[in-house]
Amino acid sequence: MTNKSTGVTTTERMLADFCERSFLKLWSYPNPYKDDGHELCDLLAVFDNDVFIFFDREAALPDDPDKDALVLWDRWKRNVIDRQVKTAHGAERYIRSGRTIFLDGKREKAFPFEFDRKLVAVHKIIVAHGAKEACERASPQNVYGSLAITYAQSDGGPSAPFHIEIDKRNPVHILDSHNMPIVLSELDTVSDFATYLREKVRAASALDYLSYCGEEDLLGHYLLNYDDTTKRQVIGSTKQELTGVMIGEGEWRGFSHSGVYKNTKEEDRISYFWDELIQRTCQNSVDGTLGGNSDILRGQSAIYEMVKEPRFMRRGLADKMLTAVERFPDTGSFTRQVTLLPSFEKNVAYILLQLRVPEPLRSEPDFREKRLAILEIACGAAKNKFPDLVKVIGIGIEAPKFSDGTNAEDFILMPCQTWTAEQRAYYTELNKNWNFFETPDLKQHEDRITQFVQPPRVSKRATDKKVGRNDPCPCGSGKKYKKCHG
Repeated sequence: MTNKSTGVTTTERMLADFCERSFLKLWSYPNPYKDDGHELCDLLAVFDNDVFIFFDREAALPDDPDKDALVLWDRWKRNVIDRQVKTAHGAERYIRSGRTIFLDGKREKAFPFEFDRKLVAVHKIIVAHGAKEACERASPQNVYGSLAITYAQSDGGPSAPFHIEIDKRNPVHILDSHNMPIVLSELDTVSDFATYLREKVRAASALDYLSYCGEEDLLGHYLLNYDDTTKRQVIGSTKQELTGVMIGEGEWRGFSHSGVYKNTKEEDRISYFWDELIQRTCQNSVDGTLGGNSDILRGQSAIYEMVKEPRFMRRGLADKMLTAVERFPDTGSFTRQVTLLPSFEKNVAYILLQLRVPEPLRSEPDFREKRLAILEIACGAAKNKFPDLVKVIGIGIEAPKFSDGTNAEDFILMPCQTWTAEQRAYYTELNKNWNFFETPDLKQHEDRITQFVQPPRVSKRATDKKVGRNDPCPCGSGKKYKKCHG
């Protein structure tokens, strides 16, 4: 078990809590230290090829009519923003230098794992508190009191009140009291958060200027701006003739009040089943009770692969897993079912193995080992059936429909980019007793998952009768209304 700080100030603890609950439970470390005994940053998070360094600063911007507003602003900006920008650049240099990072001020506990410090993308994030109320008072047109940001070739010198200029050649990300919770809750997976920050850096570098009234407005623009050519969300455009982007205030408010946003949030609720599975296993790792072939911190585990899934993909995966659980057949005292689910990552798939076994077999001391062995066979059979797979993640459970509520999961990561003739023959022989993916009853389904889900079309008849989404559809199909017209 690795001891870590929980943050020092109230806002630091809030930031640490967001990261632990949202997307970086095992990979976020509040208040790490340098080898000279000084703090490196307020929170350091490392996952895959991304390093996030957070700086959290709070200082109230005074409202004094007897003093020059520009002087007050410039003083606040120097203390809360400029100094942290300089410190953030220094923290990146320290990280890339390869010097030791410690988890405590006494420098007794080193950072728990290594990463390639030259190849990672370092995201420098400053959370600035204290200007929101002054910004709202300054103009009734300020919707939320967020800080306006412009990326350009800038020396970061004095600027107009509530507006910050950032040098696009060495960018940092500025969040504030209002939009930090929005950004971290909307982009609450490592994949979604890192992809957004990478696109922001790309856009700022490619454009003469990138300007917006608040980080939440840039986020709203990004989420709605899908590029058909690159098949991803972008800021501005990928076309070279575009030289600058300015995003007005209210972009986020309009999007967050839309029907498609509200319906997507409702549909996303099922995706947190995936998160619960991850968090429960991560907690077992923290408690030192995790078994299997797992090295979660260093990326050699099923859970590490599961964390890579973006939010919309988690929705689809969770939905299919729970559907498979519900459809488990009620036949025989010994029954097994395998379900293959594709990952967002190319040529990666999940195998869900459900077993229903008689109680005497469940009570045997080596039952978990036997179940794990069956799961391995199912993963090997999947690779034989679908040779393009480079990784197979196995999840083994007792069929929840017939378990007593004390179910425990088994996880396997099977890297299989290299697959020898001997391995193919080995799993082919073992699979003769199970016939995974070889039965004539094998069914294949093709589904399309989108990031945003349009609200259901409500017919006049459904409206007149006030039919709920979980009620039988008035059309007589026998389906629930949300399934028939959703």
